[in-house]
Amino acid sequence: MLHKLQPIIAGLKYELGYQLRVWQYKRNLPQLDAGDRLIVNTLKKEGAYITNLEELGLSSTAEMLKAAQEQLAQMSANSKLHLSNLPYIYTVTDIQQFANWAKETRLMKIAENYLGLPVTFQGVHLRKDLPNEDQFGTLLWHKDSEDRKMVKIIIYLNDVDEEQGPFEYIPLHLTSFPNRNAYRIDKKLKQSGYLGLNDEQVAEIIPKSAWKSCPGPAGTVLIADPRTALHHGTLRTKERSALFFVYTANPPKRPELCTQYWDDTFARPDVKKVPV
Repeated sequence: MLHKLQPIIAGLKYELGYQLRVWQYKRNLPQLDAGDRLIVNTLKKEGAYITNLEELGLSSTAEMLKAAQEQLAQMSANSKLHLSNLPYIYTVTDIQQFANWAKETRLMKIAENYLGLPVTFQGVHLRKDLPNEDQFGTLLWHKDSEDRKMVKIIIYLNDVDEEQGPFEYIPLHLTSFPNRNAYRIDKKLKQSGYLGLNDEQVAEIIPKSAWKSCPGPAGTVLIADPRTALHHGTLRTKERSALFFVYTANPPKRPELCTQYWDDTFARPDVKKVPV
């Protein structure tokens, strides 16, 4: 009996320790203006916030976008080597222009206030998602697992409507405890081996009318918590290119899942690395 209780006890100790750290760090959180406080509060309430690069107004945006277009051109040049309908993914964390944008003070303050703890920028993926008629991988409804809470910033690099497969999520109040749907969703995710659920499985619990699709022109920015919000990329008939910046607490709950943002899991362009 004791060996069965040990994981439960360890989990409770971790949770209490986590809550204590959040409480202790609260006094150290950086101040936010009203606009950025709205972003944080919306993340806590909805799980996602939609804005755009112009509204963010970050000084490093132009150089970051220039670097993104250069890498997309490299992707296109290598397209003949791509033999499946899996997405192209480049890990571009080492490229200075992306790191500069990710570490802008405004973004770090937003992430820190949302996470409630010291924050670390884990890295960035450049993705080109190809047309697909079947749900698999990140096209399935899922929740990320790197940390208890996360911030992911997605930037559309081309116009995205239904044909390009926009990001889609379900507002937190429909899938969070103590809402009964939270138990039903978590049970189905566990049954799937946490690989994800298709549209039909989710529709049995949450009607499609409640799903939030996020189309938008190039430069649209989605700030989301992919750990707490059930989400996916939708089926598409045309390509979609986007950047995915990832932030967690420092340290995250599961650091072994964060290595994909800076190791050789995905292709890494041969560029001068960001100095440590």
